[in-house]
Amino acid sequence: MEKDLPIEARRFKKVRKELNLTQQAFAELLGAGATTADIERGKTKLSGKVVMELLRQYEINPLWLFGYSYHKHVSAEGGNVGPKVITVTEDNEDAILLVNQKAAAGYPQNIQDTEWYETLPSFKIPLPQYRNATYRGFQVEGDSMLPNIRPNEWVLGRAVPNIAEADNSQIYIVVLHDSVLVKKLQKIPGNSTRVRLISLNTEYLPIDVAIKDIQELWKVNSKLSFGVDEPQESSLLRQLQQSMEELKGQINSLKN
Repeated sequence: MEKDLPIEARRFKKVRKELNLTQQAFAELLGAGATTADIERGKTKLSGKVVMELLRQYEINPLWLFGYSYHKHVSAEGGNVGPKVITVTEDNEDAILLVNQKAAAGYPQNIQDTEWYETLPSFKIPLPQYRNATYRGFQVEGDSMLPNIRPNEWVLGRAVPNIAEADNSQIYIVVLHDSVLVKKLQKIPGNSTRVRLISLNTEYLPIDVAIKDIQELWKVNSKLSFGVDEPQESSLLRQLQQSMEELKGQINSLKN
């Protein structure tokens, strides 16, 4: 039955019918082979190329296609910053890809290469906060976000489909054409074409970037830390206890 098909297969078919196209004609337009029949039956998964063509030609929101957004259409030229490739597990559940510092250097150039994404490790977090959305993890390089985010820590970001949905003065993973940055994003009053990226470390100056140069945007909502430092209070308490023991020893020596 059709209701048992993956949501992306059902919505893909819905788009084709709304365009009044045959399966053969739709496949030709999208570069999806001879027919879209297997996609609509759920036998063939949607490729990144097909998703991109749906966005480019018909402004179909990739997140809507996979059931993660209520917004069916986004403009490919008007602030679309959603993920270019969405990965799922064998159970058709959303997977969180991990992009380390080395991979991040090549991420902007491989942003539409589905085979490249397959080389990245992935995992799932079985918590309600990570359901019904697409997440991706990036390893932080440099100290521009100190003291909140330290070098080599991992940040997890939730996909933002359009720049208009970005919250002002929140921390984001910003994928440009030549780099991946973790910055606080600030909308510039009276300027709808540029945004300001701000470092938490005051030694770094803010930078303004054109919205058209942002390929993807991920809102940071959590981070992974390793080697957590002991609270200073605990260390100080231990030092005081040690000093008291030494003082007791010295008093006992005087009594003897």
